[in-house]
Amino acid sequence: MLKRYFRAKGVLLLSGLLILSLMFMTCSQETAEEQQSQQQTEQMSQQSEQAETPGEAPEPEQPEPTESAEETSSPQAQQQAQAQQQQASAQASQQEQQMAPLNIELPKAMFVGTPTNMNVPNLQKPRGEARPPFMAPVGTENVALEQPVSSSDPMPIIGELTMVTDGDKSAADGHYVELGPFQQQVTIDLGAMQNIYAVVLWHFHKQPRVYFDVIVQVADDPDFIENVQTIFNNDHDNSSGLGVGDDMNYVETNEGKLIDAKGVRGRYVRCYSNGNNSNDLNHYIEVAVFGKPAPAM
Repeated sequence: MLKRYFRAKGVLLLSGLLILSLMFMTCSQETAEEQQSQQQTEQMSQQSEQAETPGEAPEPEQPEPTESAEETSSPQAQQQAQAQQQQASAQASQQEQQMAPLNIELPKAMFVGTPTNMNVPNLQKPRGEARPPFMAPVGTENVALEQPVSSSDPMPIIGELTMVTDGDKSAADGHYVELGPFQQQVTIDLGAMQNIYAVVLWHFHKQPRVYFDVIVQVADDPDFIENVQTIFNNDHDNSSGLGVGDDMNYVETNEGKLIDAKGVRGRYVRCYSNGNNSNDLNHYIEVAVFGKPAPAM
């Protein structure tokens, strides 16, 4: 009996120990799960706080501001861009521009020296030596060569108007055009806008002569209304009606009269004269216009 009693009691004791062990393991597992859940909750809370805190999270990159279509297409913006482009182009042109002596082919001289006792007021004194080289941008050439010519006298007394720009500067008979008396003019169409650096006139150099009221103008249109610019005027009393000029009278020679046009822009060149000290007629052997094509405005 005692053996059964102790055996039964031992079984009960082992069962109790097993139950206690299972309860302890269950509690331990629940505690571990609660700690793990609490840690996850704390991590999520910290991440949420970091996201809400300004300045800690990296900001997304902002795209560079660009002009709207209205801004870039506005007339003011276009004008400013065009002006900047023209200014840059002009500066680059000035920096790159090189100067060289102008190549002017001279005809044979028909007389030597300047005659004395010429009763002409405001007469330029002779240089007594060859004309110094005239410097112009590289590439400058005679843009009037073989260009069309019109005149206030469409039916010359001698010759043809085409002789004014045919390149022949000889003073021999048959190489010049003779226009009617008093004030006359010839107009040359250069064919396109040019930057004009020099104009050279040969009226008549077979003998020493002085032509009066010599005026040279440049314009954008054939009627000389738009952008008219006077580059030479020796009309000292305004007898031509084009204003009083400051330039001097001069004696014709084989060198021609070189006029510094200073790069003036234009398409048409008009030359006036009003007879000479020998007679009232007007003559032209050649008119050379030295320039380069003007860039578009």
